[in-house]
Formats: sequence, structure tokens, C-alpha cells
Amino acid sequence: MRGVLRAVFAAGAFGAAIGLVPAAVVAQAPAKPQAQAGAQASPQAAPTPWAGIGRPATPNEIKAWDIDVRADFKGLPPGSGSADKGMEVWEAKCASCHGTFGESNEVFTPVVGGTTKADIETGRVANLTRPDYPQRTTLMKLSQVSTLWDYINRAMPWNAPKSLTVEEVYAVTAYILNLGDIVPADFVLSDKNIAEVQQRLTNRHGKAFFEPLWSVASKPDVQGDACMKNCATQADIRSILPDFARDAHGNLAAQNRVVGPVRGANTTEPPIRSLADADAVRVAARATVVGAGASAPSVSVAPKLASAAGAATGDEGGKAPAALAVEANCMACHGVDNRAVGPSFREVADKYRGTPGSGALLAGRIKNGGQGVWGQIPMPANATIPEDSIRRIVGWILDGAP
Repeated sequence: MRGVLRAVFAAGAFGAAIGLVPAAVVAQAPAKPQAQAGAQASPQAAPTPWAGIGRPATPNEIKAWDIDVRADFKGLPPGSGSADKGMEVWEAKCASCHGTFGESNEVFTPVVGGTTKADIETGRVANLTRPDYPQRTTLMKLSQVSTLWDYINRAMPWNAPKSLTVEEVYAVTAYILNLGDIVPADFVLSDKNIAEVQQRLTNRHGKAFFEPLWSVASKPDVQGDACMKNCATQADIRSILPDFARDAHGNLAAQNRVVGPVRGANTTEPPIRSLADADAVRVAARATVVGAGASAPSVSVAPKLASAAGAATGDEGGKAPAALAVEANCMACHGVDNRAVGPSFREVADKYRGTPGSGALLAGRIKNGGQGVWGQIPMPANATIPEDSIRRIVGWILDGAP
């Protein structure tokens, strides 16, 4: 911790030297006497580039950050708090997110539930071994009461972290433990008896020591041979919600903030997992427009997602530009003729077609992202898409995305 803070202050002083922070920060470093500096200099050793930059962190500065509580309770501040007091704090500052009795609401995982008095005796939560058990709560997984105390102290409540007093942290911890029948309702948790409470934690024996992870002699973490040659140069990492849960909390695309690179999926539409899915979504969108009484668009809403076989517009691997757009997740935010999170490809083509340098401009935005041309919702960077694929997608868009 001390070494990290020294590095932080050194970096701050370097920022001052180049005009990023006030130079007063650097001025706090004591000047080295000239005689001493001359005595240390020698023809054989060049002066250290960072000599005189930064200063050691003060004890108070270290204390403000060094608040972690270890499993052996080192770092736990002296104090106490009752479960009754914890109930008052919980109702005022915790229940709005976690429920009156820790059962939570539709957003957060329940804090309490799934444990039994038999688990207190064994130190292992039986429901963790049941694949049919519907939910894993905080107390089911918790193996160290110090972890619970530390997390509440540094991160709760969500809208005002580190605002609880030491007594309130002890009290809320005691209240949660009481909800799980680990301590009685009149219990007062303190730094003096918390180690005894650890011996009643329902999952205190739930951890397993995995020796290869800690073995130094055999170095198991660097002995893998699954991919030592001809390794893949790109990783395709995606995450999806199961179909039954896609719209559980409404349309995610409409709930995102207007800052940041990540956008929520339009959960009012079926998930797009293949070219056929994308085609079906666009056809359904066109049917909705026509069914509502509007005139049909002059061109088909559904893109021509050519298959690999016989795709005249495909690349060397047989993929059409439309297929590349789907693989690059372009279709998650853009429709061909209809707006989604971003503008339709038709709108983009109408705006830039015939403009000198438009191809390079759009390619740069696909690769590096952008914001402000079509609204305040930013387009994330897509640096992993191959240059050739970007070029083909841009050409397809400017040609009208048939």
C-alpha cells in the first residue's frame, strides 16, 4: 500500500513538471543540498532521471486509503454495534435496494436466504450443492465475516460509499448475520467477539485450497500447452441474456446512459445470433410499418444476407459485406432502412455518398468510434475488426446496403 501511494505522488509531481497539475505539489519536495548532490555525482553513474520528484506519502494520507480488513481481522477498527441499531440503519439506508429482510428486489441478488441452522454446524451450505436451487445469496457464499464487514465499510451505501460510521458498519453486519440466524436478535458485534462469530458462519468451510494455483516449484500457471503455436490472433468475446430474460427489465437500449462505449441491446426485438435472425428482424420491421398503414419503403428493409456459397459480393472467405456487418455487431445498433440506437445505413449513405474522403471518414469512425454527428449516444470503437472487413462494410453502406 505504501509503495503504491509513493508511486501515485511521484506521478503527480511529474504531471506538475509538464504542466498538468499545479507546480506547488513539486515545491513540497525538500531541495537537496548542493554539496550533497555534488558528492553523490560520479563519472561512472549518471544521475537518476526521477531524482527529487515526488515525496513520501504522509501517515494520514496512507491511513485514508489503508482501510482493508484481512481474514485474520488485522485492520479491523475497534468498536461495536448491535443488531437492533443495524435494523434502524438498514431501514434508512439499505432496504431500498436490498429489501426489508435482505430478500432484495428485482435488481439486486438477495443478501439473506438459502442457509439453515444445520449449515451453521457443518460450516458448509448444503444448497450450494443443489443444481436446482434457484438463487445463491450473499450469506450462502460468504466464507469470511471480515469480507462482509470490509465491503459494507468501503462500498455501502451505494449512493454514498464510506459514509457509515464504524458503529453503523458493525451494526449492519450484525443485522445481516441475525437475519441468517447466525447471531441472536440482541447480539452486539464488536472487534472483541467477531472471531467467535466467524466460527458460526454458514459457509466458513466452503472454500477449497487448490494446490496447483499456489505451487511455485512446478509453476503450473506457465506450463500450459494448449496453444503454443498457430494460436488465434483474435478473440470473439460476447455475452447474451437467455431468451426468457431478455426483456425482464424493459428495453435495455432505452435505459443506457448517453456516455460510455457500451450500449444495451434492443430487447424488444428477438436476439440476432445469425444472418437468418438479422434477415427475419428486418422483414418483421417492414411488416410492422406496412401494417400500421404507412406506405412501404421503396426498397426492401431486409438486407440481402448472401450465404457463403455463390456470394458474388463476398470476400475471399465467401462472406458478403452484410454478413461481416452482422459479425461485427453493427446490426445491433443500426438497421438498413430503420433507425435503432444509431442511424440507418440508408441515412448514412444519403449523408455521405459522393462526398470526397467519405470512405476513409466512415472507416475511421467504425474503427475509433465517434459521437455528436447523429446525437449524443456515442458509437464505440471497433478496433478488433480487420481493416479489409471495415473497408468492405463501408463500401456496402455507401453503395446503398442492398
